[in-house]
Amino acid sequence: MMRFLTAGESHGPALVAIIEGLPADLTLDLTLVDRDLARRQGGWGRGGRMKIESDRVQVLSGLRFGRTLGSPLALLIGNRDFDNWRDKMAPVGERPAGLAALTRPRPGHADLPGALKYGHRDLRDVLERASARETAARTAVGAVARQLLAAFGISVIGHVVAVGPVSARPWQGDQADLAAAAEASPVRCADAAAAEAMIRQIDRAREEGDSLGGVVEVLAFGVPVGLGSHVHWDRRLDGRLAAALMSIPAIKGVEVGGGFALAALPGSAVHDEIAYSAQRRYHRLTNRAGGLEGGITNGEALVLRAAMKPIPTLYRPLQSVDMETREQLPAAVERSDVCAVPAAAVVAEAAVAWELACALREKFGGDSVTEMRANFDSYLCSLQGR
Repeated sequence: MMRFLTAGESHGPALVAIIEGLPADLTLDLTLVDRDLARRQGGWGRGGRMKIESDRVQVLSGLRFGRTLGSPLALLIGNRDFDNWRDKMAPVGERPAGLAALTRPRPGHADLPGALKYGHRDLRDVLERASARETAARTAVGAVARQLLAAFGISVIGHVVAVGPVSARPWQGDQADLAAAAEASPVRCADAAAAEAMIRQIDRAREEGDSLGGVVEVLAFGVPVGLGSHVHWDRRLDGRLAAALMSIPAIKGVEVGGGFALAALPGSAVHDEIAYSAQRRYHRLTNRAGGLEGGITNGEALVLRAAMKPIPTLYRPLQSVDMETREQLPAAVERSDVCAVPAAAVVAEAAVAWELACALREKFGGDSVTEMRANFDSYLCSLQGR
């Protein structure tokens, strides 16, 4: 029912996204999209590129007077740094004389496998699209999805729970307080003491020409029971959410609920017991399943975590091989971040918001928000008698 495509290179003229399947008559606030783009650019440990860009979204189609039309929504985010790369990244014309090709692939990047797969002799033909700059477009797409979810009372919060060896304490407070505390933190971590330690680790890595990874957690509240399905592997929502998170550059692992820690426990200490009350109806006494059972949302909060490896572009580069000479040499060095885990939390929010919005559209259909709302309300009413 919904899909999107993105296009654009890191230092090309712009990033473009086209969203198909949005219902008509959804009010879109573009300042909220720009807010999420700015959030993605922030965070302790970001590199010089973020000082150049000031991401803003421009709508090319699908919106009139602030409301969706039901037709494809086309979004554009300009790359200000293209002004410095016009000769090197010109979409048309001849390659400038004397422009050297990048031939030393960076370990951990798509450089070498991408060049071998597509037959490129200049690694820039790979790294420009493989760059995490593409996540700006996905963040914009997710920001649109968040506004659809908000119309149905669903909110998504992302925060950092680990950077390098430093882990935050589990959050025990209200979800609004969690969002505020994470937003106020330079590393998007709600645990102030852990945040200070994370900053020290990032500063140390910068001094050493190294990089750091970490873990982000995404929570979704207000999700109704019944999104996703158990009947086919590709309709299981936990699998779709895991795939969305794994598609973010540098993400190497995903957990739902208790995740890998549950493998060490007996079933009696893992599975969430079921209770019933007139106010909450069916509910779980715990939420180790992370809001998903059998590929279906169960009405509890969604809890997902994604592990991000350290960024592989290092200012003290690892060893590589020149693809032209086969000589053992240090890898190429590109401008990069020391730590992008805080930014990854924002991108992870967007990825989760998109998949939830897709599942919501599949469940409740409708060509307009009004029709979708009627189906949604009717479904919730039907649950009251169950």
